[in-house]
Amino acid sequence: MSRKASRLLAGPYIVWMAGFTVIPLILIIIYGLTDADGHFTLANVAAISSPEHLKALLLALVLAFASTVICLVMAYPLALILRNRNVGKGSFIVFIFILPMWMNFLLRTMAWQTLLERNGVINGILNFLHLPSISIINTPWAIILGMVYNFLPFMVLPIYNVLAKIDDDVINAAKDLGANNMQTITRILIPLSLPGIISGINMVFVPSLTTFVISNLLGGSKILLIGNVIEQEFTKGSNWHLGSGLSLVLMVFILVSMAFMAKYDKEGEGAAF
Repeated sequence: MSRKASRLLAGPYIVWMAGFTVIPLILIIIYGLTDADGHFTLANVAAISSPEHLKALLLALVLAFASTVICLVMAYPLALILRNRNVGKGSFIVFIFILPMWMNFLLRTMAWQTLLERNGVINGILNFLHLPSISIINTPWAIILGMVYNFLPFMVLPIYNVLAKIDDDVINAAKDLGANNMQTITRILIPLSLPGIISGINMVFVPSLTTFVISNLLGGSKILLIGNVIEQEFTKGSNWHLGSGLSLVLMVFILVSMAFMAKYDKEGEGAAF
């Protein structure tokens, strides 16, 4: 294919990226670094140090970290099982695992709201079995549950993608040299699957840190994360300058996360698809 034809094929993608990524990002930077009169200021960014904003940021970091750790603990054994069963990327098991991702993110979260409410499905089953009911709706635990449910596939798929590429001869050689199953996992599989782990951590931590839909629905709008604060500044407060300034702070965490992933996954081995 000629270079001219390649450029023509890349045209729609360039237009899409410019219209929906680059230009909005430039607008966020402009709004975040200016005041209502258009003068340069760092006050919008410095507003993150206020008690309410700092509390929302720290809570978002804690919940995002907890969700990421839980996803990693659950995802790695599952990815190992899929690998050991020689499950291909196009298999029915992987299809069933990815299937919930085809449903709208908002609908999936609202479903958990129905399940967890005091008179919801879960408590109805517990009451039928004469077991104590649970009351985690509108708590940080419900938010973590929603994050884990929505973002777990983004942890499993990159790890599985890397594990599937590891040659069986490497594992057999380790066992021939006397390594037991735990040593094989800790000294062979985990180091070799590090690109997938880093990619999965990045793909879970970033959306968990920036989410506001999950905390709105499962937190009952009572638990404010930094994503909720930014969303309210744009929609309810109509303060785009402050909302953009706080967004720039989140961009720092996203850039650090992307740099961390680029360092340990230089060849993109942890790509989920």
